[in-house]
Amino acid sequence: MHALLRSAARLAALACVSLALSAAAGGDEPQPALPAPSAPALPEVLVTGEQPGPGMWRVSNGEHELWILGTLDPLPKKMTWHSRQADAAIAHSQELLSPPAVSVSVGFFKGLTALPTLLRARKNPDGRTLKDVLPADAYARWSALKARFMAADDDVERLRPSIAAHELYKRALDRSGLTDGDGVWSLVEKAARQHHVPVTAVTVGLALDDPKGTIRQLEQIPRDADVNCLVSTIGHLEADLGPMRERASLWSLGDVDGLRRMAYRDQRAACFDAINSVPELRVRVQQLRDELVERWMSAAAHALATNDSTFAVLPMSQMFEPEGWVTRLRARGYQVDEP
Repeated sequence: MHALLRSAARLAALACVSLALSAAAGGDEPQPALPAPSAPALPEVLVTGEQPGPGMWRVSNGEHELWILGTLDPLPKKMTWHSRQADAAIAHSQELLSPPAVSVSVGFFKGLTALPTLLRARKNPDGRTLKDVLPADAYARWSALKARFMAADDDVERLRPSIAAHELYKRALDRSGLTDGDGVWSLVEKAARQHHVPVTAVTVGLALDDPKGTIRQLEQIPRDADVNCLVSTIGHLEADLGPMRERASLWSLGDVDGLRRMAYRDQRAACFDAINSVPELRVRVQQLRDELVERWMSAAAHALATNDSTFAVLPMSQMFEPEGWVTRLRARGYQVDEP
């Protein structure tokens, strides 16, 4: 049971990190509505086997350098990343900066007492189903994707729209041969251990002293915002699942120019907008993302002042966005060389 609360905490951390990265990259502008095609167009072939991934960005301060690997989420499930260039850069580094993260802690006994509240919060109130809360056209589109990616799961019909959106997105990636990009960081971290390179965790701590209160705040998300999260996820899966597979293959093959042409915003933005619709949560998330941006920029500046060489991992969006973190480093006077 406690694992369920930890899972919810990880989702909260992911939301905070994604909001921080989106805000830092100037990604708060509204997105145009996505079309609703009858079926996603998927590439015939998804890259498999060992692949080099993209080249790295080199940030320098005189003789001091910071190598940044841009990662992508999702990536091909059957692809194994191996870059000799990255291996060499890690081996010659004095420090490895972790991807920015929010570390959520929940006391064991407080977590246990919050579980009934969490389990209730996952479902629609009054025993309603998604058919009861979604507009008829949205429910028809949901049903088509559910039949394709999670036909055997009838329990999902009782989940809140935002929770159902997460489950649908996760299952759609899996059935489409995709997975999250965490495996790349695991391999980077493994290489650092092999070369005895210390890892600096660029994290912001979030202690949920009142997990029940936090869950109740999530229950305050307006129904329209909750529904919009699922409708937006449906739209992205209908229109963007094929391009997601294409981007994943481009990353695997190291085609940076191709990725730059296909730059896109995180599809979960509407779901995070739902979280921001609750004033108390909006204030907390704003504080977290400001602190996370400053924590990473400070770690990078310190590394560029003290280490001969440093290695870091960031989401690929930060490489391309006009207000991304690499652009911020350039604005501070550092030399930035692109791959």
